[in-house]
Amino acid sequence: MKCPKCNHNFKEVEVRIQDADSLVTSYQCANCGYFEFEENSMSKAIKEIKAKETPLKIRQRIIKLSHDRLGMYFSKDIIRSLDLKGGEEIDIRVPDRKHIVVELENKEAKKS
Repeated sequence: MKCPKCNHNFKEVEVRIQDADSLVTSYQCANCGYFEFEENSMSKAIKEIKAKETPLKIRQRIIKLSHDRLGMYFSKDIIRSLDLKGGEEIDIRVPDRKHIVVELENKEAKKS
């Protein structure tokens, strides 16, 4: 392979990417310093990194509001990570007996 900038030959190098276990193939130009990554090995590394990402998970207590009503507070970490504001509307779904899904309005669509 040739460098698109200076037309010199690339050197194939295996490099380590932060948070990925597998090595990624990189093509590097010794003449001008240009480099690019081989697509398949880079895709594999990206999948590994995404698999290691863990969503925010916090244990909370359900509180009694009044009579037959229950509620729950959102911690400041959830509020900050989702950029929540008081008065915003949410959709709540119960797909099964062990899960409650809270869906936020699309803020980007609202701005336009």
